[in-house]
Amino acid sequence: MPLILLIAALIGLKYFEVWRFAELSWWWVVGAMVAAFIWFEFIEKMLGLDKRQAHNEDEKRRKDRVKNSFTKK
Repeated sequence: MPLILLIAALIGLKYFEVWRFAELSWWWVVGAMVAAFIWFEFIEKMLGLDKRQAHNEDEKRRKDRVKNSFTKK
């Protein structure tokens, strides 16, 4: 997520020609977009980060369900 926010900030700063970002080449922005694409499409899946987050959400739901079933009685 921080990478996406960085890209959005770079686009905004470059477009509105703020400070030194006015002289920044658009290739830096495109390079950041390519890096984000590679990260989210390949590296994150290779490291299993996408599955880990889904697993953590399922585990939290399971714990909440168990907690609710024992507190109702």
